[in-house]
Amino acid sequence: MSELQDYIKKELKALDRGIVATPDTREHLEAFAKANNGSMDIILMQMAMNYGYKIALENLKDYIS
Repeated sequence: MSELQDYIKKELKALDRGIVATPDTREHLEAFAKANNGSMDIILMQMAMNYGYKIALENLKDYIS
């Protein structure tokens, strides 16, 4: 179980250091989407994927704790 917790911690830390920012909340993601008016769709898509992965990791972390 410790290995899984270490893996989750490592992955969450990597999301914070990525080239594309991982939004902290859904509201931050929605604010970016509204502000960019469709001009940076590839960035928005990556941010959304990062945010989804972050939610999944946090849910898994909560489940095993």
